[in-house]
Amino acid sequence: MHHKRIQHIKAYLKEQFNLPCEQIDMLLPSFIATLGMHMQNLESALHENNPTSIGKVGHTIKGAFLNLGLEDCADIAHCIEERGKAGDHAADYKQLFEDLRRKINPVLE
Repeated sequence: MHHKRIQHIKAYLKEQFNLPCEQIDMLLPSFIATLGMHMQNLESALHENNPTSIGKVGHTIKGAFLNLGLEDCADIAHCIEERGKAGDHAADYKQLFEDLRRKINPVLE
């Protein structure tokens, strides 16, 4: 899964941004590190149990996923964003976060 997901990201960056493979290989570790930081920020927001903060982090991480062509992850982040911005205290943010982590952890490892 890890290799397949990384190949998808590389192909997306090459196609969308017309980046040469060498540049992608140079930038990818930074992109992955940034995703890891966004996931940590989301986890911190979840611990605060503040839907507004959760929604803001959801928005940020959604953009990061879209920039890497990870639409399935962006869909989950969008759900987190929308529910958070709506102030939804009943949303199962922890489950959404776990779904997101399950999809992205192979890339982060």
